[in-house]
Amino acid sequence: MPSDLHDTLKRAIRSDGPPSSDYDLNPDVKLPEGRKLRPAAVLVPILDRPDGARVILTKRSSALKHHPGQISFPGGKVEETDVSCEAAALREAQEEIGLNPETANILGLLPPHETVTSFSVTPVIAVVPEFDPAPEAGEVAEVFHVPLTHLLNTANYRKEGRRWMGQKRWYFTAPYGPYYIWGATARIMHALADRMDDPNQG
Repeated sequence: MPSDLHDTLKRAIRSDGPPSSDYDLNPDVKLPEGRKLRPAAVLVPILDRPDGARVILTKRSSALKHHPGQISFPGGKVEETDVSCEAAALREAQEEIGLNPETANILGLLPPHETVTSFSVTPVIAVVPEFDPAPEAGEVAEVFHVPLTHLLNTANYRKEGRRWMGQKRWYFTAPYGPYYIWGATARIMHALADRMDDPNQG
């Protein structure tokens, strides 16, 4: 990874600033005060390659209870045995895609992201080396990667909507080839793209 990109990423990745939400593009939605959110963490693995950095993503199994068939980062609930969000994200990445946690260079965290399924998800950004993915049977249908430049260019994002629980809900999408990247995954990367444009932005 070019040193200037690495340095810009490190400046942009901070855990301070307001959290993001699946409801960001839906200002009419009033979320109840005191709602209970389950802590979760995802790893945003940036693959360092000579031909350009790429982001590793997964296609979730259609049999899963939460977000079946969607494009996502490796991750899941923060367990009692996890000492931190970073530990949870690395554990999940090892389980889901076979990433050796000792090879990951964590650059930092982004503010938590609230999902419609009542999770508070902390994105953990890390640079990882080339490795042979080992998708977890029954949970991960496919492991693939997308150019980091594609996901850091806000011009590649669109706002789309669909009806959900009787209401129209708007969200970001960032399609790439046959992959429909949307929802929380697109929102998290859009937040990072915004910060890359303006590292002082929350």
